[in-house]
Amino acid sequence: MTKKIRAVLDTNVFVSAALSKNESSPTREVLTRWQNGEFILLICSPLAEEIIEKLLDRNISNQRVAKLASQLANLAEWVEVPLEKIQKLLSDEDDNVIVACAVEGKANYLVTYDPHFDTLGEEYKGIKIVKAIPFLKDLRKY
Repeated sequence: MTKKIRAVLDTNVFVSAALSKNESSPTREVLTRWQNGEFILLICSPLAEEIIEKLLDRNISNQRVAKLASQLANLAEWVEVPLEKIQKLLSDEDDNVIVACAVEGKANYLVTYDPHFDTLGEEYKGIKIVKAIPFLKDLRKY
């Protein structure tokens, strides 16, 4: 059996999925595939807090946010990210936490739409940095 893909999803993937009106949007499909156990979602406390904060800022209902928080608690693999492991690679401190979460969690993928990550190129320490559609294409191969 092939090992499951391990991925970190940036906050913007969750926000895009929550705001999308399109049932078949790539970001919604990514979340559905995670919820169905097709890959391991890696999460750390600062990232989870940012996701919840941004969803509430976008007026996503408390009920939907609470449901997602529960799914993160129960379905995601939680990663401890020691402060000394957070490198100042990117201009946004929140983005540095996401990279550290991916590195510490031994992720294969970091899925983001944030252009700040472009400075890292398409890969960082063996972690592919992609948008949702290329991630889905690779996930479908598994």
